[in-house]
Order: sequence, then structure tokens, then C-alpha cells
Amino acid sequence: MSSTATQPASSVSPASSGTASFPAANPKEMQRVFDVQKRHFHKVLKVSKAKDRVVLLKKLLAAVERLTPEIKQALQKDFRKAPHETDLTEVMPSIAELKDAIRHVKTWMKPERVKTPISLFGARSSISYEPKGVTLIISPWNYPFYLAIAPLTAALAAGNTAIIKPSEFTPETSKLLTKLVKETFQEGEVAVFEGDHTVSTALMELPFDHIFFTGSTHVGKIVMAAAAKNLSTVTLELGGKSPAIIVPGANLKKAAQKLVWGKIMNAGQTCVAPDYLLLPEGETEEFVKQAKAAVKSFYGESSADIKSNKDFCRLVNQRNFQRVSGYIHEAVEKGGKVVMGGETDSSQNYIEPTLIANVPESARIMEDEIFGPVLPILTYKNLDEAVEKVLSKPKPLALYVFGSNNKHINKVLNETSSGGAAVNDVIVHLANPNLPFGGINHSGHGSYHGWYGFRTFSHEKSVFKQAPFSSIEMLYPPYTGFVDKMLQFTKKFFV
Repeated sequence: MSSTATQPASSVSPASSGTASFPAANPKEMQRVFDVQKRHFHKVLKVSKAKDRVVLLKKLLAAVERLTPEIKQALQKDFRKAPHETDLTEVMPSIAELKDAIRHVKTWMKPERVKTPISLFGARSSISYEPKGVTLIISPWNYPFYLAIAPLTAALAAGNTAIIKPSEFTPETSKLLTKLVKETFQEGEVAVFEGDHTVSTALMELPFDHIFFTGSTHVGKIVMAAAAKNLSTVTLELGGKSPAIIVPGANLKKAAQKLVWGKIMNAGQTCVAPDYLLLPEGETEEFVKQAKAAVKSFYGESSADIKSNKDFCRLVNQRNFQRVSGYIHEAVEKGGKVVMGGETDSSQNYIEPTLIANVPESARIMEDEIFGPVLPILTYKNLDEAVEKVLSKPKPLALYVFGSNNKHINKVLNETSSGGAAVNDVIVHLANPNLPFGGINHSGHGSYHGWYGFRTFSHEKSVFKQAPFSSIEMLYPPYTGFVDKMLQFTKKFFV
């Protein structure tokens, strides 16, 4: 769940309005903590057993559970996020990741036996999962707690140390993460550095063994370039314009309800939120009717009810408000029509849940990741046209398709490419720890959650154990006629 790709709202980006004051970057202190973690890794964590890692994970789980009321307060202060939504999208997923890792880390750590070719008769081969070392986690502002804790869980399960750089745009949550880490871990295990983009820049000068970044595609490129200086491995969890396609014959009521929920949860500030909708021609009016009914059932009958409803959060800061409201105004100026919502209030960073029809391709709302409660509606004549529309844009982090015709659904899934996909639902595929979560190309590199997170923070080391007698020894020099016969025999029967 990344921060928006259209404005530099990640932890690496320049400060903007709404950013709290933080201490300046302190490279000497960063180097000191890095060195402490490096020593601790080699002396302790590198050789840690499953039970040792479970102890750390259980400590983190207990801290999350103990501090849940404070987590809710912090997010309420940062962008008026409802406590129940914080439970659903920040606390519960964090607990689920931790419990899954605690249950399975022993199994994940076991070396994996693999087959050995008969030409290497007698030898045994396996893959050993060893921790990478000192890792850096740069977390975003849109889900500032969960998107710090989830990668931290994977890093600890794999036996690494971690330095976390939380976002400066959610200062209360950032402070809470610092408190949680200081109360739970030694600095040789986990540490936090708060601050603006200068802190991230300074941290990335250090030779981390792995960098895990969640944020915008633009900043992801900066992180990747910085990591290249030290040849650090990188996981990039980015974003993009995730499409939703309603195929002919779909249940519009159910589709509208799920799309509205997924689009306006967290005020649309979700990297896998549907970013534009493709509808069959002639179905816009009915879809809008069902979407309005869904909004009313969630937040109230009138615009005033929605605005006063404590369950609907706000844009994180004034910069994001101006950006998203600017998308609406420009789309309308270019011929788009607001068919639901449209009210804004800059004093509260408030944007009402909004649908815009007839949006021209030249509008910025069709180019940039929106990261707000606004959904453009496009129509198509046939499914090929809808598929071509998706293919005309960079590969998204998620794709959603609604319908009951398996032929249509499979056509969309097979002919498009995306980090993940969901059929007849949105966003909830992230809740399955047995599915990898990650993007492709512009929407990200690498994946995590569950086993996939453990593997992301591990080095897959090949281990080859030779038997007392090796068939290869028969092929050593000098290359006699016997060796030649053995080579021909091996090539013919065993290669």
C-alpha cells in the first residue's frame, strides 16, 4: 500500500505543509546504530534459532496489542482515521502477520532439499535460508503503522536487524513507532530514525544488506539508484493506476458496494484502491445509482451527513488535498461530469466520495495515481477495448474484475498483467498471508506477506554436499581415452 506516485509524499520526499518539525539528520548517530546492529547480527541473529526469533516476534505482538489504544489515537490525530478502520486496516493485519510468522517460522527456516542430477551421483543438494543482515525499512504515511510493522515482522522472522524510517507526514504515528521500538527491542535489534527526506537520504548512504521501501514509483527510482551504490538488494512496494473492470452481465449492486468501500476506505489513500472504472456502455446511470446507495448506507443520507460522519477520514495534508481537488476541477474543465459527490473543504482536507463520468484521457486524473476518494468512470463497447485500455498504461499493483461469466473474467486475467488481481472483490486479497503481495515493473519489485516476506528478507544459499566418492573424480585430467568414453556416456544418458 504505497503513497501516491504523483506527489513526493514518501519518507524520502521533500517536506510539505502538514509536516511536523523533526531533528536534523545525524549521520554519525546513524553510523553508530548501524555498526551496533551489524555486530549484533553477526554475533547473535545470524546464528539464531527459530525459538529465538519467536521470542522477538512475540515481544512485538505483545507491544502491538498493548499499545492498540494509542495506535488508534495517533492515527486519529494524524488524519482523523476512525478507530474501527484503524483496527481493520492497521492493527488486525499487523497482528495477523505476526501470528502467522510465529506459527510458521520454524518451518520456514528448515533447509529445503532439492534433487541432484544423476551425473553428480552421491551428492546431496539443499537450499538454506540465511538472514541478509542489517536492513532498512522506509514506511509510508497512508498506512503508517501496518506498513512499518508488516515488513519488520518479515525481517525479524528471517533473522535480520532493522532500522525503520517512518513517514514525517504522520508525526503522531511516527512517534508511537519510536516508543514501541524503544520499549520492545535493544537498538542492536531494531531502531527508529524519525525525520524528513534528509534522514532517508542519509540512511541510504549506509551499506544496508537490504532496503524495503513502500512509497511512490517516482521515489522508488531514487531508492533503487541509492541502493545501487552499495549493491544493496531492494524491495519496492509502489502503486499505479489499479483498474476495475465490470464485465457484461455483472451484478451492479454488489460491484458498486464493493468498489465504493474499497475506494473510499482511508479516504482513498490506498495503493491498491481501484483507480478507474471500466463499465459496459449504457450501464453508467445504474452503477451511479447503486454507488450512491452504498455511500448512503455507509456514511449517511446527505453530503452534510457524510462530512460529519466520524468514520470517514481526511486527506493527510493540505498538499494532498490540493492535488486531488485539482484533479476534479481539471477533469470537469476538460469535459468530465461529476455524477456523485464533488464537495470539498480545504479547511478540513475533506473531499466527498466522488464519481466522475466522461473523463477525457488527457486529464491528469487518468495519468496519475489519485490517492483520494475519487473514481473516474470510463465506458467500453466490447471487452477487447477494455483490455486494451489497461494495456495502454503501466502495469498496475492490482486489477479487479466483476462478473459471473468465467469466459469474460478469464479473458481479463489472462490478457492483462498486474501485481495481483481479485475477482468480485477489492483489496481483501492482501489479507491472505499465503498470497504474495507485490507489484511488477512500475508498480514494484519483489513481494512479501507470510512466507514470501520471510523469503524476501532471506538469502537463498545453495548448499552442495559431496559424497566420499565423487563421480566427477573420474573426469579429472589427464584426459585419457577412458575419460573421453565417460564424457560421451554421461552426455548420452545423464545430461
